[in-house]
Amino acid sequence: MPASLEIGALPERLARAITLGGPMSVAQFMAAANAEYYATRASVGADGDFITAPEISQMFGELIGVWLTDLWDRAGRPAVHYVELGPGRGTLAVDAGRAMARGGMKLVEHLVETSPRLRDEQRRVLPGAIWHDDITTLPKDGALVVVCNEFFDALPVQQLVRAPDGWRQRMVACQDTLFLPVSGKLVPETIVPESLRDAPVGSIVETSPPGVAIIRALSQRLERQGGAVLVVDYGYDGPAAGETLQAVRHHQPANPFDAPGTVDLSAHVDFATLGAAATLTGSIVHGPVSQRDFLGSMGIAARAAALARQSPARADEIVAAHQRLTAPDAMGILFRAMAITARNWPIPSGFS
Repeated sequence: MPASLEIGALPERLARAITLGGPMSVAQFMAAANAEYYATRASVGADGDFITAPEISQMFGELIGVWLTDLWDRAGRPAVHYVELGPGRGTLAVDAGRAMARGGMKLVEHLVETSPRLRDEQRRVLPGAIWHDDITTLPKDGALVVVCNEFFDALPVQQLVRAPDGWRQRMVACQDTLFLPVSGKLVPETIVPESLRDAPVGSIVETSPPGVAIIRALSQRLERQGGAVLVVDYGYDGPAAGETLQAVRHHQPANPFDAPGTVDLSAHVDFATLGAAATLTGSIVHGPVSQRDFLGSMGIAARAAALARQSPARADEIVAAHQRLTAPDAMGILFRAMAITARNWPIPSGFS
C-alpha cells in the first residue's frame, strides 16, 4: 500500500490512496479491509458479527479430531504436526485436540494467524501453541495435518466484469469516503475461463490467486512430508459466473463497500479451482462433499445423542446445534468439505 495509507482511519486512508493513485482492485480493497477488521474487531461469536461452526458446538471440532486421528492411525502413526490456518478464537483446535489426545495423537498446535488480537485470544486457550505469520515457517521434519475452516473465504478475490468491449478488471473508486465498484482496464480474454468468456454483459467472475497459491504450497509440502489438508468452507464447484463478495455486520448482511474495516468481507470458495491446483502438484483430492454428509459420516447424530444424554438440561441446545450444522436450509449444503492427501496416505473417512 502507498505511504498515504499509514496514518488515519482506514476509510480515510483508502480514500486518500485512491485519490492519489486512482481506483484500486477489489482484491486490494478486500485485503486492506479484512486486515483492519481482524486486527481490531471481536468478530467471532454470538456477540460478534458472525459465528463459525466450532463456536456453534463442540461436536464440530471433536469430529474433525476424530477424522484426523483415524487418518493418522491408518497412515501408520507417523511423526506429525497439527496446523490450523485462520484459527479464530482457538475453539476448533481445543476441541479437536481433546479428541486427538484420546486417540493417542498428542500434538503441539501450529497456528497461522496474523492478527495480534486473535493471537491473544488463542493464547488464552492454547498457551503451548506455536504461531506463524504464514505457511513458509511451518515444520519440515514430519507430516502435516492442516485444518482450514472458513479460511479461504476471507482471502482477497479479484473480480472481472464483462463489458460490451470485453472483460475488464473490477476496481473500487470513491467519492469522499463513499466507495463504489467501477470497471477498470481491459484484461486479456485468456485469463477468463474458456467456458465463461461468452457470458452476458454485466457478468462477474471471481478468482482468488492467494487461495490457489496457498493450496499449491500446502500440497507441495504434503508431497515432500506426507499428510493431509482439510478445507471446510462455503462455496461452489467452479469456475462460474456470479458475484459472491459479501459483508456481515452483527449477523446481518451489509454493503461490502460501506465502512471498510468495520465489516467482515468474504467470498464463496471455488472448490474446483482449489482442487485443480492441488492435483497439479501430484496430491490426491477427495470431494468436496457437503458438510452434512461429512459430519454425518463421522457420526454427528450419535455424538449429539450422547451429549444430550450426558446433559439433559442442554438437550434442546444440542439438537439445535446439530440441525444448524447439518440441515440443508442451514449450513448442511452450502458448506462443503474437501480433503487433500499425499499420494502415499490412505483415503480419508467421509470421502470414499
